Amino acid sequence: MSAPFPRSARALALCLLASTALPQAAHADPGAATVLPELHVAGAAAPTAAAGSATVPSVAEQRAAVNSTVGSVAFVDAAEFTNTYANTLRDVLKDVPGVYVQERYGQELRLSVRGSGIARGFHLRGIELLQDGIPLNLADGSGDFYQVDPLALRSAEVYKGGNALTFGATTLGGAVNFVTPTAYTAFAPNILRLEGGSFGTIRESFQVSRISGPVDATISGTLTNSDGYRAHEAQGTKNFNANIGYRLAPGVETRFYIGVYLTDQKLPGTLSLFNALNNPTLANPSAVSGNQSRKVETERVANRTSFVLDVGKLDIDTWAIHKSLYHPIFQAIDQDGWTYGISPHWSGTFDIAGFRNDTTLGLRAFAGQNSALQFLNVQGQRFTQTLNALQSASNYEAYGENRFWFLPDVALMTGAKLFSSNRTYSDKGGLPAVPNPVAALNFAGNLKPKFGTETYEGVNPKLGLLWQPLPDIQVFGDVTRSRDVPDFSDLAQTNTLGTTFVPLRAQRAWTVEAGSRGHVDRLTWDVTLYRSEVRDELINFTINPALAIPAATFNAPRTLHQGVEAAVSLELARGLAATTDSVSLGGVWTHNDFRFVNDPVFGNRRIAGIPQDVLRGILTYAHPSGFYVSPSVDWVPQGAFADHMNTLKTPGYALFNVKTGIDFANGVSVFVDARNLTDERYVSDISVVVNAAATPGGPVAFYPGSGRSVFGGVRASF
Repeated sequence: MSAPFPRSARALALCLLASTALPQAAHADPGAATVLPELHVAGAAAPTAAAGSATVPSVAEQRAAVNSTVGSVAFVDAAEFTNTYANTLRDVLKDVPGVYVQERYGQELRLSVRGSGIARGFHLRGIELLQDGIPLNLADGSGDFYQVDPLALRSAEVYKGGNALTFGATTLGGAVNFVTPTAYTAFAPNILRLEGGSFGTIRESFQVSRISGPVDATISGTLTNSDGYRAHEAQGTKNFNANIGYRLAPGVETRFYIGVYLTDQKLPGTLSLFNALNNPTLANPSAVSGNQSRKVETERVANRTSFVLDVGKLDIDTWAIHKSLYHPIFQAIDQDGWTYGISPHWSGTFDIAGFRNDTTLGLRAFAGQNSALQFLNVQGQRFTQTLNALQSASNYEAYGENRFWFLPDVALMTGAKLFSSNRTYSDKGGLPAVPNPVAALNFAGNLKPKFGTETYEGVNPKLGLLWQPLPDIQVFGDVTRSRDVPDFSDLAQTNTLGTTFVPLRAQRAWTVEAGSRGHVDRLTWDVTLYRSEVRDELINFTINPALAIPAATFNAPRTLHQGVEAAVSLELARGLAATTDSVSLGGVWTHNDFRFVNDPVFGNRRIAGIPQDVLRGILTYAHPSGFYVSPSVDWVPQGAFADHMNTLKTPGYALFNVKTGIDFANGVSVFVDARNLTDERYVSDISVVVNAAATPGGPVAFYPGSGRSVFGGVRASF
């Protein structure tokens, strides 16, 4: 680390008051529809294998911790998607209200919460990804999804917006934590899985868990190959995860997380709106001629060591991530970098004047360097070098939140995060200014800035209330401050000067939210309304999507993000064909209202990229024999705008799906997962442009959604 904590962080005095944990539990049938948490009050679990361990609590305790948050959160048990072809994070998160997740191709997708990174047409911005509570993002905040294997998960935790403060994350979108199984929480000691289906898809997976005295270990691997729906979309992935724990002494445990993730993905590129709707299997000609692809090799090693104290628990996390990327697109991008960090954090419960008080305090220090090279792309191979740069990032953070029950059923939460983040870009130079004939860019090498650095500092506070009128009902409201620091995809932009450092401002916002979640008899709900007033939002527009030239980023002075996040589940009937069979109906509605506010260029127009309404409905029949059938519909009444000037909007669509299968008593399960049964032609995602009407022939900026597909699988657990 190259710099100490800022003075404000050293002087941080936390007098934070807030709410208690509210344990919750919901057993989800594998074929269940939208599954929302049941709330109930429970005492501490006994220290048995079923209760997890010091470093990783049981699944029930994980759910309870999530739902103790004063704010909008969600918990997804892996049992809810284990009987599907869970290939991407959409399959994990599609039933979480407020989370917009759409596939582009292969495992590449758009993940946005409350409009985070709304106009970015690639990778991720504004959301922190974690695995087992330890960051997956690189040091500059950028991230992608190839490290997360859905078959290697035990649960997923979604903390929207400032509610992710419990991890130290305070971006507009919040954080998603993916929890891998330990030998204490795994579904079975041994799991073998074989799947296949449309587009030449085949996938093999295994998981083995063992406990021997103080040692527990879980090892898993997944191999996936698919030709893809579109031409030039073939992908191959190899994922390996190991989770190894050792109990050093009573109340002291250390756990190592080791992962290797290899991805080789061909890129089909974007299409015109006409071709996306009428010839969706085509690839962009530039993607084919440039043999555009993404090859990623990532290795991750992390450790959590936990100490159970007389009051609370201390966790110390350390991690190192190595990522190598070869990515021929408009040019051949060749990068190699490391991210490393440490984070001690303490959480505990104690009384203040006879009132219960829960506190979390933490520090995070993480940094990294990335060697960023670029070459002319000639049919996917490196040609003349055009860039030799070094990207360095460092982050120092102190955070805390407190939940204080000042009445038996009312809790106050306060919290704050202090941070200092540096981004430094160094152009090593020494290269000729050679223009890229494909992109027709005029590189003026002698004009390119050789060095750029920006430091971002601030305080992000949080204040909220939680009311629990009944044991299974919560009502909450809070106000939070967020800041999104630009990553190097924003700061190192390709323009008429070549690749230059653009000193953007950090995006900041105040978000107010109010909502309720709970369970009464057969009805379960989770509803939140929110409003974010954003300053200097990081907005993207694609310079030339036909040639895959990266999007430019600018700060929009004022924008507004507001919406509704709603999910409801109702058990309609019981005991139809058997004593304990059931029929349930679930629905998810995400309403997005994202717009510029008195912008000098865009006025009060909508920010392009994400549709206004996204709905999902699921009907499920489950029989005690293990048989289930679950039809569903994904409905987008109106598509998203393709440009910030709002001159072109994609059409709405409805997708009809059905999954069915049976879980046998001997541990064998079979399933069929059929999607888009009517073979609907639709646009799944967009590379946003400024003004579609000003583009001759219309923009080539659309990713077509996949057509009709059927996948099947068999799983053996023993």
